[in-house]
Amino acid sequence: MGSRHAARRLAVQALYALEMNPRITPADAVEGACGEEHPGADREFLDAVVAQAWERRAELDSAIQRYSQRWKLGRMDRVDKSVLRLATCELMLWPDNPAPVIIDEGVELAKEFGTEDSSSFVNGILDRIAHEYRKEELAEPKP
Repeated sequence: MGSRHAARRLAVQALYALEMNPRITPADAVEGACGEEHPGADREFLDAVVAQAWERRAELDSAIQRYSQRWKLGRMDRVDKSVLRLATCELMLWPDNPAPVIIDEGVELAKEFGTEDSSSFVNGILDRIAHEYRKEELAEPKP
């Protein structure tokens, strides 16, 4: 398992914890997700992406809501919402991370942590968000 993948797994858990208890800090949520160790996880990336996703969740939620057809954010599964916030944060704020990788990771995390329908739900929303925020990247011809 790559260090970014391990960090993303922990980030989903931390964002879920913040969703369940918004009185804790992003740093506390990361510590709770990691426990005493965080084997193989890119800790710098983990800390930064959780902090950004939580601090900018209103902006991220607005983008998610625009593309979640017929689903209000308040009715979404909390795991799906955590995965979507993480991946949307990366798509909007981390331009060096390739959009196809971000989407693939989001789908895999939805399969791992979500329901039977989570992966297709997450994939559809992330694809639409990526086409808004990463038009140029996604329009480039493949070699």
